Amino acid sequence: MPNPDLYDVATTSPGPLGELPLTAEMLLDRPSGDLFGLSQDAGMGWDPAKLGGNEFLILSTLGGLRDVDGKPIALGYHTGHWEVGLLVRECAEELARQGAIPFAGFVSDPCDGRTQGTTGMFDSLPYRNDAAVVLRRLIRSLPNRRGVIGVATCDKGLPAMMMALAAMRDLPCAIVPGGVTLPPAHGEDAGKIQSIGARFSHGLITLKEAAEAGCRACATPGGGCQFFGTAATAQAVAEALGMTVPHAALAPSGQPIWLEIATRTALAMLELDRNGIDGKRILTDKAIENAMLVHAACGGSTNLLIHIPAIAHAAGLRRPTVEDWSRVNRMVPRLVDVLPNGPADHPTVRLYLAGGVPEVMLHLRRMGVLNTDCLTVSGKTVGENLDEWEGSERRQRVRQVLVEKDGVDPDDVISSPDQAAAKGLTRTLCFPVGNLAPEGSVIKATSIDPSVVGDDGVYRKRGPAKVFTSEHAAIAAIKSGGVKAGDVIVLTCCGPLGTGMEETYQLTSALKYLPFGKEVALITDARFSGVSTGACIGHVGPEALAGGPIGCVRDGDTIEIIVDRIHMTATVNVVDPPDFTSRPSRDDLSSHPLLPDDTRLWAALITASGGLWGGCVYDVEAIIGKLSGTGF
Repeated sequence: MPNPDLYDVATTSPGPLGELPLTAEMLLDRPSGDLFGLSQDAGMGWDPAKLGGNEFLILSTLGGLRDVDGKPIALGYHTGHWEVGLLVRECAEELARQGAIPFAGFVSDPCDGRTQGTTGMFDSLPYRNDAAVVLRRLIRSLPNRRGVIGVATCDKGLPAMMMALAAMRDLPCAIVPGGVTLPPAHGEDAGKIQSIGARFSHGLITLKEAAEAGCRACATPGGGCQFFGTAATAQAVAEALGMTVPHAALAPSGQPIWLEIATRTALAMLELDRNGIDGKRILTDKAIENAMLVHAACGGSTNLLIHIPAIAHAAGLRRPTVEDWSRVNRMVPRLVDVLPNGPADHPTVRLYLAGGVPEVMLHLRRMGVLNTDCLTVSGKTVGENLDEWEGSERRQRVRQVLVEKDGVDPDDVISSPDQAAAKGLTRTLCFPVGNLAPEGSVIKATSIDPSVVGDDGVYRKRGPAKVFTSEHAAIAAIKSGGVKAGDVIVLTCCGPLGTGMEETYQLTSALKYLPFGKEVALITDARFSGVSTGACIGHVGPEALAGGPIGCVRDGDTIEIIVDRIHMTATVNVVDPPDFTSRPSRDDLSSHPLLPDDTRLWAALITASGGLWGGCVYDVEAIIGKLSGTGF
């Protein structure tokens, strides 16, 4: 029987009561869009008497549909964006309490963990640019917005949000990071769990063990992963740039201290508006350098080599070069002991409780390398924020929680340079060059297993090449025994032109957790997850499909890798055969047959815009110049 009320359809409605706060001047001078916007605001239920105030836009990467009790109605792509709607609500309610009018828009984001080893990864990095474009369009489509708050997290959503807000140079803009999930009391972290297939194939875990561990790896329903990968690094970078209120990055999702960040940000936004502080006063070349300094001190993800230049480009600033990154990483030691870099492998929530980004910045200030005069969204400079932080109750209380709850000394998580050196923490990024990478490459030097590094701090590897032209073939060989200790995996055709520069954590996680994996090196024109470890050289340029020499390597060629983790220099060369550099490219190089046209277009545009080392951005002037024939 049908519901008797099913066809009782109303065709008109009385409409909202009251009247719009119109004036004669508004009717004479304001565009029709402004007036119709007020009609829609009343139609959505806002009190007409309270219309006409300052409008602020809250953009987020919200995904999934969450019931009021927290249970899922529809799943999101990942835990990171699952609860950020609560942050949006907290920001909106505080803005409304202060007499402002909040608007909200949403652009959800994919999950690199979910797409590992699948063709979904071909859309991962290109998504960032597309999302930034849509976010900017949403901002411009609310003509009367006085400022923008971006609530975002995870590998591509947060970089996209920072790129979008960086471009809004004449508006006050601020970021609310989405926070982190908690580790399970008994179980594996979200990075290790991604290697269960490889470990099972080698008999290291049973089917039952894999099933149980996989069930509890994401111990809470919201927040980014528990390791300091790309998602966590992006949060730290947002704070280091001055785009967040102090002590915002890496808060435990869903908890009161996490919600309080949203409240503080809403109040800060109103102050920025009142004081006329816009984005171009906060995002400066010095702020970009601060982000690079914090990245190095924390042992951050190599993906930020792509994202930070993209943010700088969006802000109209100079994009940092490989030379800039090398200088910073030679100058700044790693101070943070957090997953995946070890040695203690503290989860990210402990980094937050140890003092987070402000605590790292205190050490950088004492070293004399931090740009303390940079303005932040708090309305104060970095130096003023640190002065307040150093003597604050908040600092004392969160550090005490870490001691009481986990029995961990905060200074073991975030150490002074002397303490870090005594623990054997090494500097973060190194940039190998040689006949395999004439345009450069990158290795996270701090994540090489210490047991394969010489007493002089130098990693030396000479071994036969095992060449693969797809990640699928490479992981199949690792699982089946086709890769052995001593081999050098060479993975080609996985740069922007080949697969949209896919992330290859499926390979690096397998090598990390297989007993022989530390004796294997990996060289690729692809990129790595922020949780990747080992002797893994990525971002090799030129990529194989652009004629790079990595496309000339054959099985059995002898490759030599030298990484000096003390002086931060490195080389990667084919040393046999000696005529390698005159050899033609392989005849089996090709883009992946399922590479989407959307991604092919992205690859063409970013290649014309400075490529990988330029941040994989759309440089409009460069593209127009090349299309018109004036850019060659």
